[in-house]
Amino acid sequence: MASEIHVNDIGTRFLVTIKDDGNLVDLSPHSASGTFIFKKPDDTTFNRTASTLDDGSSLSGVMYYDTIAGDLNEAGLWKLQSKMILTSGTFYTDIQTFTVNCNL
Repeated sequence: MASEIHVNDIGTRFLVTIKDDGNLVDLSPHSASGTFIFKKPDDTTFNRTASTLDDGSSLSGVMYYDTIAGDLNEAGLWKLQSKMILTSGTFYTDIQTFTVNCNL
């Protein structure tokens, strides 16, 4: 059975790999900060601070966010975009979509 995201799930991890021209971006804390921007089905948005994946290398290019209580509070089609602030500028990722399903 495939995993699904449901209303009120806590701890769902969203991962984004940041690349520039196919190369992984250095996400070490001194050179970058990231934000996850969530857009709910009712068109409201909220931001969450991203963390870098602790794999021993800031060059993994991966940042993540684990949901907390109250984040996934609406069923339907959601959108997600990440924002990176680097020393060279501010950049946005492609917009991704995901579905939050109802519970019984």
